[in-house]
Amino acid sequence: QVRLVESGGSLVQAGGSLRLSCVTSGLPFEDYDMAWYRQAPGKEREYVAHISWRRAPYYADSVRTRFFISRAGATIYLEMNGLKLEDTAVYYCAARRADEVDFWGQGTRVTVSS
Repeated sequence: QVRLVESGGSLVQAGGSLRLSCVTSGLPFEDYDMAWYRQAPGKEREYVAHISWRRAPYYADSVRTRFFISRAGATIYLEMNGLKLEDTAVYYCAARRADEVDFWGQGTRVTVSS
């Protein structure tokens, strides 16, 4: 059984930093790209970043130079710096193949305050 469990979401002031974690289990790692998505209140879920075994990490324009995705074993991280009010969202970890998400985590909430 595949499980993706996120943690690290919190309330943080604008300009601050936060690191999210996603612990995976039951996943054949080499077959999947790992990604982060987010869903802000009242908006559609959107792509944030992904990391694969074959290519360099890739980021949405809105977070490039501020967010950094990495992996260590079965854990995926999202380092978020220079947080803005518009980064407030529930952040989801996802396992993807051919740009399609096969598995989602339950999400972790990030709230950025002024």
